[in-house]
Amino acid sequence: MMESDMENGRPYQERPRTFSTVRSKSSIPLVFRLLMKINPRALIVLLLLVVSGVFFLGASTSPIIVFVFCICTLSLFFSLYLTKWVLAKDEGPPEMSEISDAIRDGAEGFFRTQYGAISKMAGILALVILCIYLFRTTTPQQEASGLGRTTSAYITVIAFLLGALCSGLAGFVGMWVSVRANVRVSSAARRSAREALQIAVRAGGFSAIVVVGMAVFGVALLYATFYVWLEVDSPGSMKVTDLPLLLVGYGFGASFVALFAQLGGGIYTKAADVGADLVGKVEQGIPEDDPRNPAVIADLVGDNVGDCAARGADLFESIAAEIISAMILGATMAQRCKIEDPSGFILFPLVVHSFDLVVSSVGILSIRGTRDSGLISPIEDPMAIMQKGYSITILLAVLTFGVSTRWLLYTEQAPTAWLNFALCGLVGIITAYAFVWISKYYTDYKHEPVRLLALSSSTGHGTNIIAGVSLGMESTALPVLVISVAIISAFWLGRTSGLVDESGNPTGGLFGTAVATMGMLSTAAYVLTMDMFGPIADNAGGIVEMSQQPESVREITDILDAVGNTTKATTKGFAIGSAALASFLLFSAYMDEVAAFAQLPFKEVDIAIPEVFVGGLLGSMLIFLFSGWACSAVGRTAQEVVTEVRRQFIERPGIMDYKEKPDYGRCVAIVASASLREMIKPGALAILSPMAVGIIFRILGHATGQPLLGAKVVASMLMFATVTGILMALFLNTSGGAWDNAKKYIETGALGGKGSESHKAAITGDTVGDPFKDTAGPSIHVLIKMLATITLVMAPIFL
Repeated sequence: MMESDMENGRPYQERPRTFSTVRSKSSIPLVFRLLMKINPRALIVLLLLVVSGVFFLGASTSPIIVFVFCICTLSLFFSLYLTKWVLAKDEGPPEMSEISDAIRDGAEGFFRTQYGAISKMAGILALVILCIYLFRTTTPQQEASGLGRTTSAYITVIAFLLGALCSGLAGFVGMWVSVRANVRVSSAARRSAREALQIAVRAGGFSAIVVVGMAVFGVALLYATFYVWLEVDSPGSMKVTDLPLLLVGYGFGASFVALFAQLGGGIYTKAADVGADLVGKVEQGIPEDDPRNPAVIADLVGDNVGDCAARGADLFESIAAEIISAMILGATMAQRCKIEDPSGFILFPLVVHSFDLVVSSVGILSIRGTRDSGLISPIEDPMAIMQKGYSITILLAVLTFGVSTRWLLYTEQAPTAWLNFALCGLVGIITAYAFVWISKYYTDYKHEPVRLLALSSSTGHGTNIIAGVSLGMESTALPVLVISVAIISAFWLGRTSGLVDESGNPTGGLFGTAVATMGMLSTAAYVLTMDMFGPIADNAGGIVEMSQQPESVREITDILDAVGNTTKATTKGFAIGSAALASFLLFSAYMDEVAAFAQLPFKEVDIAIPEVFVGGLLGSMLIFLFSGWACSAVGRTAQEVVTEVRRQFIERPGIMDYKEKPDYGRCVAIVASASLREMIKPGALAILSPMAVGIIFRILGHATGQPLLGAKVVASMLMFATVTGILMALFLNTSGGAWDNAKKYIETGALGGKGSESHKAAITGDTVGDPFKDTAGPSIHVLIKMLATITLVMAPIFL
C-alpha cells in the first residue's frame, strides 16, 4: 500500500483482496441456471407454449381472469424496462463496485443458506398438512361435489408449496435488485441528488411490481387451475362459491416463508448494525460505515437480507392473504344472497390489484431526474417528491376503484350496492393515506415528536430511552382510532348496500370491510416501492462512506438515508393497518369454515367462558413472548459481533491507521450462522402454539360435553393476539423509527452534532430501537396473519 494513500486516509490500494473472504458462489436459483442453458429459440417457443396454456386456462375460467393475466403480463414487461434502465447506469469508480460486490456476495450467500433451511422446514410442514388432511373430516358441500379427502389434501399441499415458493421468489427479487442498485445510487449521488433518488425509486419499483404481480398472478393461476381441474359449476361438481376456501394453503405457505425470512433477516441486519455501532461509533468514535469497522460489511449485507428480501416476502404474503380472505367473504355473501353470477364478487380483489399495478407504475414514472447537481433543496426534498408520486397514485386508484366496483359488483338485486362498495374502497384509501401520514408525523425529524426525542438526548442516555418508549406508546392511539373508524364505516356501508339473504337480513357488512381492505391495498405496489427505497439508500450511503467519497456526496446519501428511514416506518405502519383489517376478515372466514365443518352455528365467541378467556390470555402472551425472543436473539448475536470486533481492534491495532485490513468475512459468518440458529425458536412458537392450544382444548371439550370448545378457544386466541399484536407492532416500529431519525437529526448538526454527548445518547436509543423496528416489529404483523391462515388450514383438527 502506498504511503501517501495511508496519510490521506484513502481506501486500500490492494482492493482485489480486501473483501475476498466474503465472496461465495453465485446464488442464482437452479431453475434460472437451467433455463440459461437452453437454446434461446427453444426457450422462446417454451415460453410461448406456457403463456398460451396460461391464457387458455384463463379463457376456460372467466374473462375477468384473462384481464388479470393480461395486466400481470404487461407489468412483467414494465418491470423488465425498469431493470434495464437501472442496470444501464454506471457503477462508479472501482472502489465502489468492489464494495458492492462484497455486499452482493454476502447477501446472496446468506439468502441461499437461509432459504435452504426454510425450504426444508416447509417440506416437513407440507407432509404434516398432507397427513392431517388425509384423515380429517370433510364438509357436506365437499362430499356432495365429490371432493374427497385425498383430492382435498393434495390441493391444500400444492397450494401451500406454491405459496411458499412464490414468497421465496419475492424475497429473491427484492434482494437481487437491491444489491445491484445500491452502487448505482452511490455513483449517481456524485452527480445529482435527484438522479440518485430516481434510481433508488425505480429499483424499488421493479421489486414492488414483480412482488405484487406475482401475488396476483399466483392466486389467479391457482384459481383457474382448480376451476378447470375440478370442473367447477358443472352438474355434480363443486360450486364456484366453495372454490376460494381451497386457496387458503397458498396464503399459509406465503406466511410461513415470510415469517422465517423476516425473523432470520431481521436478526441478521440488526445484530450486525448494533455490533458495528456499539464498538465503532460509541467506543472507537469512528463514523458509521467506516471501512475500518470489521462489522460494516455484515451491516450492509443485513440491509439487503433483512429489509429487501424479507420485506419482499412479507408484502407478498400480505397481499396474497388479503386477496384470499376477501375472495372467501365475497363468495360467502354471493351464496347467501343467491347472486346469479358470483364470479365478480369473488374475483374483485384480483382486479383491484391488477389496477394497482397500473396506477403504481404511473406513480413510479412520475418521479423523474433532473440535470441539476448538488443537494436537494429544502423546498424539494426527497420525501416531498415521493409524496407527490403517492398523491398521483392515490388519485388514479380512486378512479380505477370506482370502475372496478361498477364493473364487478353491480347486481340487479341491489342496483346501488356497487356505489356503497365504492365508498368502502374510498374509506380504505383514506385509511392508507392516514396511516402513512401518522407514521411520517411520528418518525420524520421535520415534525415535533422526533425533535423532542432528540432534545431529550441532551440530558443523557436514560432520558432518551424514556422519551423513545413514551413516544412509541403514544403513537398507538391515532392508528387505532383510524382502524376503528374504518372498520365500523365500511361495515355500515356494506350492511346498508341493499344486499339481503333469503330471510331478508342485510349481509354485506363483512364484505364491505373486505372491500375497504382492498381499497387500502389499492396502492400497495407504490407503498412497497417507498419501502424498498429505504435499504437501497442506506446501502448507497455505506458504499459512499467506505469508498471515502467527498463529504458533499455523503451529505446527499445521508438525506436519502434519513428519508428512507421515514419511508420504511410509514410502510410498516401501512402494513400493520392492512394486517388489522385482513385479520378481521380472516377471523370471520375461520368462523364460517368451522360452522361448515361442524354443521353447527358459530357466529360469536363468548369470553365469559373461562376456557375461552384463557385462550385470549394465551394469544396476548404469545405476542409478548415472541417479541421478547426476537429481541433477545438480536441481543445475543450482537454480543458475539461486539466481542469479535473488539478482538480485531485489540489484536490488529494497525486497523485504525489503515495499516491492517479488518476480517470482514469473520463477522459475516458469525452473524449468518447465529441468525439462522436464532430464528427457529420464535418461528416454531408461532406455528405450534395455535395447533397445540386447539388440540388440547378440543380434547377437554369432548371430555366435558362442549363440542366446539377447541375452535372457540383458538378463535379467542386469534382475536386477542391480533389486537395485542397490532398495538405491539405499532409501538415497536414507531419508537424504533423515531430513535433512528432522532440520531439522524443530531447528525445534521443540531444539538452539538456528531461526536457530542447528545449524539452518543441518540446512538444508544437507536441501538435499542434497532431490534424493535427491524426484527420484532415487522415480524409481528406477519405473525398475526400467519396465525389467521394456520387456523383456517388447521380448523378441522380443532373440532
